[in-house]
Amino acid sequence: MTTDTPMQLGMVGLGRMGANLVRRLMRDGHSCVAYDLDADAVGELAREGATAASSLKDLVGRLGRPRTLWLMVPAGVVQPTVDELAGMLDPEDIVIDGGNSYYRDDITRAEQLRPHGVHYVDCGTSGGVWGLERGYCLMVGGDREAVLRLDPLLRTIAPGAGSAEPTPGRTATTGTAPDGYLHCGPNGAGHFVKMVHNGVEYGMMAAIAEGLSIIEHADAGLRDRTVDAETAPLRDPDAYAYDIDVAEVAEVWRRGSVVGSWLVDLVADALARSPELGGFAGRVSDSGEGRWTVQAAVDESVPAPVITAALYERYASRGLGEFTGKLLSAMRGEFGGHAEKAG
Repeated sequence: MTTDTPMQLGMVGLGRMGANLVRRLMRDGHSCVAYDLDADAVGELAREGATAASSLKDLVGRLGRPRTLWLMVPAGVVQPTVDELAGMLDPEDIVIDGGNSYYRDDITRAEQLRPHGVHYVDCGTSGGVWGLERGYCLMVGGDREAVLRLDPLLRTIAPGAGSAEPTPGRTATTGTAPDGYLHCGPNGAGHFVKMVHNGVEYGMMAAIAEGLSIIEHADAGLRDRTVDAETAPLRDPDAYAYDIDVAEVAEVWRRGSVVGSWLVDLVADALARSPELGGFAGRVSDSGEGRWTVQAAVDESVPAPVITAALYERYASRGLGEFTGKLLSAMRGEFGGHAEKAG
């Protein structure tokens, strides 16, 4: 379906999500000016119908007033980009940060642009590389006037009401949440909600991974185990004599299970491709949202043990607990894998 309210957007940053946002917008009849430091990425989208820009200044010059610019760049690049744009833009222009910035930085950047009459909108964007077809869940912060102006763009980018069954108990008959986008409040509110969304994702991912790992090791009673003073024995080996196909468990969980989700879909796909997960290193990054969520929980005195533990588990996956392990080994009197002193 083509929009009946086409708009023009300048996209800064053409990584996987930025490029696919441009593609989704153009498919629905909007026009896009695209810029990235990677000229090849710009050229690819230009061949698909976008207008190519060679610099931020060139991009600003190719946009009709009032301009709308969307930044889809790493959090550390947002501030220098805003600094450069501040002197180029005119009153009533809108700058959208669609990345994963810290919500407190949004408040500061909105104040920076306000004297120029430029609106700043933070837009938490969830959907990953699959959003081109599925649509993106959008959590938006900023002043109401600016967000209302963006409605045709947001409506195109979001999944739409048909992407999920109506909530049976929902009594509200207005609002955009059923369409997959929501004005959450003033500057910072959008990224605050997205921050917590990602913290919740950490916990869900950890629980799914840990649960399937327990199933993977349900054959512990069939395995040879070290018998020595330093290794706790398996009390009932006969109770752990199951050779369960974890890939098939993930597949069955996708159907009718209360834990069925997009995350389980991704797990099932990965296990179907490689049951031993040979192509995965077991190293999980954290781009900031999890730790910011935990910090917010501390500031608000809200218990969040699951999200906190999931964050620490990501640190451990990167070997950041190795020194801790060595200290534990030292306290146990273990050197080179051999116990010198029983504790």
